[in-house]
Amino acid sequence: MAYIMKVSCPARSGIVAAVSGYLADCGCNINDSSQFTDQENDRFFMRLSFVSEKGADRDALAEGFASIAKDFDMGYEFHDQSRKAKVVIMVSRFGHCLNDLLYRSRIGALPVEIVAVISNHLDYQKQVVNDDIPFYHIRVTPETKPEAEAAILQVVHDTNAELVVLARYMQVLSDQLCQEMSGRIINIHHSFLPSFKGANPYKQAYERGVRLIGATAHYVTADLDEGPIIEQDTTRVTHAQSAMDYVSLGRDVESQVLARAIHAHIHHRVFLNGNKTVVFPASPGEYVSERMG
Repeated sequence: MAYIMKVSCPARSGIVAAVSGYLADCGCNINDSSQFTDQENDRFFMRLSFVSEKGADRDALAEGFASIAKDFDMGYEFHDQSRKAKVVIMVSRFGHCLNDLLYRSRIGALPVEIVAVISNHLDYQKQVVNDDIPFYHIRVTPETKPEAEAAILQVVHDTNAELVVLARYMQVLSDQLCQEMSGRIINIHHSFLPSFKGANPYKQAYERGVRLIGATAHYVTADLDEGPIIEQDTTRVTHAQSAMDYVSLGRDVESQVLARAIHAHIHHRVFLNGNKTVVFPASPGEYVSERMG
């Protein structure tokens, strides 16, 4: 059995020895380990991938570790690497990120189970249904927003989804929904935050004559476009390109950045650290498609 362990706690000596010693005593072999100490906040973060050579149960490992965790005031999680994360995708009328995620999931490059797609429009209903994925059309107006969000949460609960992805979903979520799903909603913003916020950042970038445009994937919080950043990237543009060229190039970057952010989240490489994140690099073999060979 292959597992991932996440640990975060106040920084002090002996943490690595305690964790690795416990796993060794349980007959586990560590394949990969990453750690980081935030000197400003005096917080320690660690992620390990390991194999239980005795076939230890995940719940038993977690239960046995409780006393060590208490000694170090640790937050900790054990995750089964063979289990695919259940994901709900939300989209409006720009489908490039949705299409990219559907394709990556289909070929096994993004090991998730897309359990539902929610949209406030019907543009992608046929495509989603053809992929044998449930599609939910939930209209949103200022008057119906509470009812719409209640319906969205119902889909999340009914599907046991662990993550909601806003794949260019162009509705602002309420503070209540953001708080209830804290750390479980990822948004792709079509801008290299914190610059050029709002609904039309590519036009702003074009008017400013920038030479780099980009995209930002972040966790959603009640503060619009201010959530902890997971992944970012840029692409170069020139004076000879139009605003529509910016949009086209930007959509490619958005798709890649969102996929990388989801990849990091589902492989438990992301730690919330106040209004920032700690994101460890990918483990060996993490990007290998499950359908290769």
